[in-house]
Amino acid sequence: MTNHDCPSCGRTFDSKRGLGVHHSSVHGERLPNRKCDHCSDQFHSEYEKRYCSGECRDAAVSFSGADNPNYTDAKEETTCDNCGATFEYYPSEKEGCFCSECVKDAEWRHTRQISGPDNPNWNGGKLRFDCSVCETAVERYPSDVTGEVILCSRNCHAEWLSEAFTGDGHPNWRGGGVGEYGPGWRTVREQALERDGHACVLCGTDADELGRNPDVHHIVPVRLFAAMPALTVRDAHTLDNVVSLCPGCHRRAEFGRVSPAELRWRAGIRQFDVPAADATRA
Repeated sequence: MTNHDCPSCGRTFDSKRGLGVHHSSVHGERLPNRKCDHCSDQFHSEYEKRYCSGECRDAAVSFSGADNPNYTDAKEETTCDNCGATFEYYPSEKEGCFCSECVKDAEWRHTRQISGPDNPNWNGGKLRFDCSVCETAVERYPSDVTGEVILCSRNCHAEWLSEAFTGDGHPNWRGGGVGEYGPGWRTVREQALERDGHACVLCGTDADELGRNPDVHHIVPVRLFAAMPALTVRDAHTLDNVVSLCPGCHRRAEFGRVSPAELRWRAGIRQFDVPAADATRA
């Protein structure tokens, strides 16, 4: 029978297992069970291990060149695209184009041309158009042309707006006028000016201040009379349906900022028989 002596206290055991249990419980450390392949020191490990430490492993194992587990049998040789020199490169990295000396020198590099036709999004450049107002030739990129109207300047833009947003082109268009006012208009206009003293019934501005006679405004619009089958345009031209207004007050009345009742009161109109649309803005 083989006896096993404790290396720390000299006590003898009948089995290696008994010695191991004793050394762990009494001396606080486990007995070595392996030998380092690099330094030959003994150490303990619960699993198969060839080296006692990371330092021994790094010293014994090389990962350079053929020792690397991904080694693919060295470099390949090629010619530098810039200087023509022969050099080696690893095919696992990328195809070799430039030698190490040329890579250090930035002069071989070039800036990619992406302007004009060289741009991958090039679609032909600017196109020639005629200005929709003055017909002057202008150049525009197709992406800048969003409609049928092409304008060359702010002046042409202003002129186009003035024409395009007049009458039924204006977003607030409500049908416009009814053409000529017809018989009776001139007479009732003169009567209204005489009654109102040739002055605005709201602010008092007279013909001398205006340099002309005030406007004569229909309290109930002419278009309402024209739209009713039982009435005619001439029915709008009565003295109790017209008042004298300066241009500023006329605009206020046209946009409904002065009520018909106030206009009649200011003009001294006491009775007025109008169609049901009397409340409609003048």
